[in-house]
Amino acid sequence: MLHDSPADRLYARLWFQSEQMPIKAIARRLHLSRNTVRNAVRSVQPPKYARAPRGSIVDAVESQIRSLLKEFPDMPATVIAERIGWTRSLTVLKERVAALRPVYGPGERAQCDLWFPPVRVPLGFGQADSPPVPVMVSGYSRWLSAVVIPTRNTADLVLGQWAVIRQLGAVPKELVWDNESGVGRFGGGSPKLTAGFTALRGMLGTRIRILRPRDPESKGLVERANGFLETSFLPGRHFTG
Repeated sequence: MLHDSPADRLYARLWFQSEQMPIKAIARRLHLSRNTVRNAVRSVQPPKYARAPRGSIVDAVESQIRSLLKEFPDMPATVIAERIGWTRSLTVLKERVAALRPVYGPGERAQCDLWFPPVRVPLGFGQADSPPVPVMVSGYSRWLSAVVIPTRNTADLVLGQWAVIRQLGAVPKELVWDNESGVGRFGGGSPKLTAGFTALRGMLGTRIRILRPRDPESKGLVERANGFLETSFLPGRHFTG
């Protein structure tokens, strides 16, 4: 067991009760012992965050953590440690970050990105390539959906976006995209969307947020999902078409 935090117990209860995830899988995802997870899901009291006692080594940098999380809500604790020059215990920093990190409500936001599998996939007519895969992760439930599309042109991206939303079964209030040319470009509160995504936004009644360039911290959830696809889903699989 690496550590046990209130945030870990909250996620354990959520995944066990709402998603019927097995205790073994929860323990592996949170890096906790199975007994710790069992105690968390059996608890009748909701987990509480007890503020660190006065004089905690993290108190001196809490304002910096809040500032980073306000601008980059999904920035990993390890990246926060680098940004603020943290050289002390990473465990206590992670616990404070988990307590301060804003929590998305159900249906509020989903992060989107393109993943390019590092393998050659047969595309027919003697051709093979690494086709783009639109990936979407719900900010609240961490639900992951993905689909293979032929190209990263706007028309195919619109169809891919629709396909992953259908997998989710609902339309998030906000879709977060990187500066993908087929989707749009950063423009502050008024992103410069392509015509296809402008039409899709109006049809779905959602908001599309385009991140500023070189801002990977703001889509940490989907970046980790891409890592999962590459390191856990892909190895050992072979594609015939």
